[in-house]
Amino acid sequence: MNSFDSQRQESMKRMWQERMLPKNPNNLLPTSGCGFDDDLVSSHVVPPVTVVLEGRSICQRISLHKHSSYHSLAKAIHQMFVDGGEADSDELDLSNAIPGYLIAYEDMENDLLLVGDLNWEDFVRVARRIRILPVKANSRKRRGGD
Repeated sequence: MNSFDSQRQESMKRMWQERMLPKNPNNLLPTSGCGFDDDLVSSHVVPPVTVVLEGRSICQRISLHKHSSYHSLAKAIHQMFVDGGEADSDELDLSNAIPGYLIAYEDMENDLLLVGDLNWEDFVRVARRIRILPVKANSRKRRGGD
């Protein structure tokens, strides 16, 4: 990573901290763990994130802090976008919440990542948008005896 990327990352981190963390009287930033005081972050209300289903013009919003796990998120997404919204909740997970679609998210740096790649608490902290993308079918056509 070059110095410009490093400066950009630090700048974005400061902006996030100023927006998301409660103000403290000494203007000091928390220093424990990975740069954030877990008690401060977890006690602060996380704003809802936008859920975008590719191909639809209307988005939904979901409050991640109201869910306790990826399973709970999968159930909520299924209820939002699948007709009827009823499914066997024991067998529901992110891979089948919306048949034919893949669930990804954009983080603070606008990187697109698969939902489920972080532990739940870290995901709630960094997710800024959830994107539901169609799974592409194999586009190669079979020829003759191949």
